[in-house]
Amino acid sequence: MIGVLGAGAFGTALAITLAQTGRLVCLWGRDKDMMERIAAFRTSPRLPGVTLPDSIAPTGDAAMLADCETLILAVPMQQLAAALADLALSPRHAVAACKGVDLITLHGPTAIIECALPMAQASILSGPSFAADIARGLPTALSLGCADDAVGVTLQDQLSTATLRIYRTTDVVGVELGGALKNVIAIACGAAIGAGLGDSARAALMTRGMAEMLRLATAMGARPETLMGLSGLGDLALTCASPQSRNFALGHAIGAGKDAPTALSEGAATAQAALALANDRGVDLPITRVTAALVKGDLTVKDAMRDLLDRDLTKE
Repeated sequence: MIGVLGAGAFGTALAITLAQTGRLVCLWGRDKDMMERIAAFRTSPRLPGVTLPDSIAPTGDAAMLADCETLILAVPMQQLAAALADLALSPRHAVAACKGVDLITLHGPTAIIECALPMAQASILSGPSFAADIARGLPTALSLGCADDAVGVTLQDQLSTATLRIYRTTDVVGVELGGALKNVIAIACGAAIGAGLGDSARAALMTRGMAEMLRLATAMGARPETLMGLSGLGDLALTCASPQSRNFALGHAIGAGKDAPTALSEGAATAQAALALANDRGVDLPITRVTAALVKGDLTVKDAMRDLLDRDLTKE
């Protein structure tokens, strides 16, 4: 049995596609009343119009995850450490399905897992994907970052389905940072579009944002080719171009001068954490810097664009 910790849209979507292989999937959510309703009606408020297969067992009881050798952790990045500390779990494999950098420790998901679950093999699943697409069975490809390639082969086979194709790599840092940093650039792109700055500005932010992602990730030991793959460039292309992206939607609201969406945007916290990591390593991240200021309300979009455009001219 596979366990999914977190019954949000993405965790539920992963549970649905994995259950369609005929395996039993235990889907845990913190709100016990909501999980009882999901079990009774086989629908989730996070994925309207999608029916949960019978092989999904929704529950609010964490003890139900005890028999799961593989546990997918689909809780928000800033809540991951607390969630693992609260629950007595001992999976053999713990696969992070969240994107970001912890604001307190400046660690990625796998380091948080290794601290909380030292007996588990930690890995991360990331890449260009919207929960609604996965739940509807639309073709999706993701990267699995696992330091032990033999374990990666096992997980790749276990988590791939007819519509979800998993590629594997041992570059865990690259997969983590690709998924985390692209959210920051998506906020910047959303702000540009929301402010009416046009698609050319968005293309420039995406391209120079990719350069920032590469600078920081390689400074932290990632391989450049990982950032050019699904978990980096692929995810960047998706989230910077679609209003379905919560990070793009946050930026769009900021750019348009509207109230921020209620949906969680991981990039807001990651922008602050990325700056701290960059400062420690002497890495220049101008787009990340102005995006962090935008999210905090310390800078307007007009001032952010002026800040970026007035910098000294340089080589590409």
